[in-house]
Amino acid sequence: MPQTGFNRRDLVASALAAAGLAALSRPDPARAQGTELPMTPACEGRVAVTRRQTEGPYFTPSSPLKQDLRGDGPGEMLVLSGFVLTAQCRPVGGALVDLWHANASGDYDNAGFLFRGHQFTDAQGRYQFITRMPGLYPGRTRHFHVKVRAGQGPILTTQLYFPSEPGNARDGIFDRALLMDIRAAEGGRLGRFDFVIAA
Repeated sequence: MPQTGFNRRDLVASALAAAGLAALSRPDPARAQGTELPMTPACEGRVAVTRRQTEGPYFTPSSPLKQDLRGDGPGEMLVLSGFVLTAQCRPVGGALVDLWHANASGDYDNAGFLFRGHQFTDAQGRYQFITRMPGLYPGRTRHFHVKVRAGQGPILTTQLYFPSEPGNARDGIFDRALLMDIRAAEGGRLGRFDFVIAA
């Protein structure tokens, strides 16, 4: 039987990725965040920029240009999608989005680039990563690290959090304003977060 080059995992990942992009109907921060978040303004006029947070001890510069991180280790698949917007709610094309996180065991790869990658937003300001659920390590709740930058503008360094995590209440860095909208989907989870930057 000839090989098609795709297996079931690839098809599931493709379906999840398509579902994540399909959910990006318009750049509207009010739609981006989940029901656990406080009300956010509609995408009219000016909106507040995304809150900054510490870089943490595990950032490695010069991550590879890579949006599909699922080959970096095992775990439940998660597709994170969203927009990069200005404070005037305009999509930012060509913005750098750099993501890094722990593996399923809660460990960071400090010698290489597992679960580390960056990409640039498309002309509509959209980004998407296909990755795995990060694990926990002592003292922190489950989270992603992100840096966002438009051109030569200021770098937004922040962290993104998962709703309904028991560790959220005990994590001194946790910020509800940085909760992702997470929902279950066939083969994994879909995450959504729109970054608002000072561009």
